[in-house]
Amino acid sequence: MTSAKQLRALALVCTLTPSPGASSSDLLAEHVMDQFAANGVKGEAIRVVDHDVKPGVAVDMGDGDTWPDIRSRLLEADILLLATPIWLGHPSSVAQRVLERLDGELSETDDRGVPRMYEKVATVAVVGNEDGAHKVSADLFQALDDIGFTIPAGGVTYWVGEAMHGTDFKDLDEVPDTVAQTTKRLAANAAHLARVLRESPYPA
Repeated sequence: MTSAKQLRALALVCTLTPSPGASSSDLLAEHVMDQFAANGVKGEAIRVVDHDVKPGVAVDMGDGDTWPDIRSRLLEADILLLATPIWLGHPSSVAQRVLERLDGELSETDDRGVPRMYEKVATVAVVGNEDGAHKVSADLFQALDDIGFTIPAGGVTYWVGEAMHGTDFKDLDEVPDTVAQTTKRLAANAAHLARVLRESPYPA
């Protein structure tokens, strides 16, 4: 199976800060999307808190739920970027809600009977003022794997400041080289894996 269709990425930014407020999670997601673009991947970002995503574990919770629209964009994407801050050592409550809504995909299959997320790649971006990025990414990746996403090598980029201080990622004068290089590698590996899955999907 081959296709010349351009790869697409969707960033779900799980900051607690509504637009147009400054957000470190949104900024790091922007850097990742820039690197996706450098790898020929067309990107779109959604700040989830700006939308009325209802609680629940179904693909449509009705009564003004905006998740179905977000989901339709995810279904068109090849790569998901889930970007979250660290709060109290955990992903944000918005990220948890996204995972709960993605739980609805466990009963959704394509016309071959394959779960819809099986041929999509998932990546993660994490920001915070204290250590915890490994724990947060582990939590997110386990959930995303359960839902059916494929995780690329080096599929997470993160920045955490020193403990007990107040500098945010958005306050930095420049992106640390290690973060920039990790972000670059994430995008390259995710784009490569998405192309592999497009050419050779999982068997039905």
